Amino acid sequence: MLKNLGSFFLLLCVNTTFGQNAEHAEALLQAVNTYLYNPETKLYLETINKSKNENPHTFLWGMCGMVQATNELEALHPGKQYMSPVINAINAYYNPKAPAPGYDSYVVKEKGGDRFYDDNQWIGIAYLDAYERTKKKWFLEKGMEIYRFMMTGYDTISGGGLYWKEGDKNTKNTCSNGPAILVALQMYQVTHKKPYLDTALLLYTWTNKYLQSASGIYWDAIRVRHNNKIDSAKYTYNSGTMLESNVKLYNITHDKKYLAEAQRIAAATYAWFFHNDRLPSSYWFNAVLLRGYEALYAVDHNRKYINAMQVDADKVWETERDKNNLVGPRPDKDLLGQAGMIEIYARLARIK
Repeated sequence: MLKNLGSFFLLLCVNTTFGQNAEHAEALLQAVNTYLYNPETKLYLETINKSKNENPHTFLWGMCGMVQATNELEALHPGKQYMSPVINAINAYYNPKAPAPGYDSYVVKEKGGDRFYDDNQWIGIAYLDAYERTKKKWFLEKGMEIYRFMMTGYDTISGGGLYWKEGDKNTKNTCSNGPAILVALQMYQVTHKKPYLDTALLLYTWTNKYLQSASGIYWDAIRVRHNNKIDSAKYTYNSGTMLESNVKLYNITHDKKYLAEAQRIAAATYAWFFHNDRLPSSYWFNAVLLRGYEALYAVDHNRKYINAMQVDADKVWETERDKNNLVGPRPDKDLLGQAGMIEIYARLARIK
């Protein structure tokens, strides 16, 4: 009897947490649509402080967060449509210029901007996730297109790797190589064409050689024109993409070395980034780390890192939310931060 009661209360706790996470994600999306979306232009804003925003609308980076966040909401609530207005807005950044079509950092009709390989990769990851879920061919075609664009940023200077920004040969970053590995692996999983896997392994080997610290955490970049000097900043999302890449490689190859490396990176990120049960305040960076934790949990069923993310997410809702249901430590709530927390709550709601 006591055992049955214990199971009942555990189930009740899980269901309550699931419901709260789902409610938080929905509440944040509603707040975004109210305070960070312009229904006249059908485009999104950078922050709620219009007078201080650099431009009338957000840079593409905010849309990178929103497209993944709304994909996770559609995965959480099958049959509901969340991505359409986000995709419509992203289309305003599309630039078909040579050497390959891609997305500018700002709305093309207003002034456009540089094209960043990582911005494009984040969108590619979300579109390929959406293809896996919906089997809509358009998502796969966009993923292939983004793959072609990102590979225009590859050369063999400094041993290989992708640059961060088109036309800028100064740095090669974890944030433009980690997600590139994921795009290549997703393309391989869909098409089973070996060149995609070869690309992923090429970039994986290079990133580990040049950008991984001995602890397993990843540095930010190497400065190509300064004798490959390391920018040693450490951000959650850089280790998150490489953690997820190792899990994907394990799932594809069944080679246990990738699982062991994923577990090593997970342990290293937990030791380095969590302090007093809290993560650094860049919500979207942390959402990318959660992607890696979620992928690993699906394989090894160790809830340690998922539970830690839940504690942090609960603290965000309790202590960093304003009266409009927007979150963030500063008054000028930003689109990217809201998108990061929408994704985190949606993923946590889905994890059993």
